[in-house]
Amino acid sequence: IVPPLVWIYIFNMFFCTIGLYNSDECSAAYSALKNNILYAMIFVMLLRCDFRKLGKLGPRMICIFMGCAITLGIGFFALFPLFANALGGADKTWGATAALYASWVGGSANMAAMEDALPVDSGAYSCALALDTACYSLWIALLLFAVKYAQKWNKACKADTSKLDAVAAAANEEVAKETNVKPNAADWIFLIGLTLVVSAVSQYIGVQMNGFFKGVGLSFFDTCTTVFVTILGLICAMTPLGKLPAVTELSSVYLYAVVSLIASTATLIDLLSAPMWVVYGLGILLVHVVLMFILSKIFHWDLCMDSTASVACIGGSASAPIIATAYDGSFAGIGVLMGVLGAAIGNFMGLGMGALLKLFV
Repeated sequence: IVPPLVWIYIFNMFFCTIGLYNSDECSAAYSALKNNILYAMIFVMLLRCDFRKLGKLGPRMICIFMGCAITLGIGFFALFPLFANALGGADKTWGATAALYASWVGGSANMAAMEDALPVDSGAYSCALALDTACYSLWIALLLFAVKYAQKWNKACKADTSKLDAVAAAANEEVAKETNVKPNAADWIFLIGLTLVVSAVSQYIGVQMNGFFKGVGLSFFDTCTTVFVTILGLICAMTPLGKLPAVTELSSVYLYAVVSLIASTATLIDLLSAPMWVVYGLGILLVHVVLMFILSKIFHWDLCMDSTASVACIGGSASAPIIATAYDGSFAGIGVLMGVLGAAIGNFMGLGMGALLKLFV
């Protein structure tokens, strides 16, 4: 009913609130661990984002996904100045809002990545996570309810579903290849060592790149490390490293560790402003629906793929198959690959949204 990630965050916030984490030792542990694990997480998360596999979706499915990502972005940007004061002030919340948008393109790991790349307030981050949980739960329920009205949507948009079965077969074939290999202890040890080395090297190169760009007046939020490790992960995904077992499992372990560390600096008191964040999220979803209907009318997109792409953005590759299979069991692979596409571009979209939202500060 409630994702494990939310419980991890709430319990650690509770421990912080009662003073369990209020110590120099815990602060030192946070400083030593967070960035090292974060960049390892980004790298291993992107190892499964092979753009050659994503080609199995076909241009139409990719366009539908990008339509969802862009319409959500329009909602984030257009409504932010209206809600900024209610959320806690534009100067305090723009970073957390951009991090949330990264999550609504690719998933929770992208949101955690933005926590370091942008100046994200810990209290605002807590509220953004509350928005994410509340709106996601409501949204997936509404989209499941909308299945019965698919014919009306498709008729109104004159939807073209003629090639959907062929895309589904190709996508399922790619997903099946990744589920046949089970990781062993050696796979885990090698992958942990590799990702931590990549994290250390990326941080060193990122510092050098930040220094260079600052020297020529082109500094951008000190994001060079995030950009570098993201590009490196996408490149390595097209090599044999992208086929290593335990990639998905290790990225989840790293994500839980990073979120635990972030939550250790926030208190439950920060959640008092969360109701207005949820209203903001509902407004974004309303803008998203209206714009997606307009795009569907123009390009004849069907409700099944619109819904799958929408949940792939907001919930990631673990959630999109839920909606896809509500229409047809063979569509699960499309949802998974759409989620993988979101993870690949989420960091870049989040950085772009951060640049836009900072204009309101």
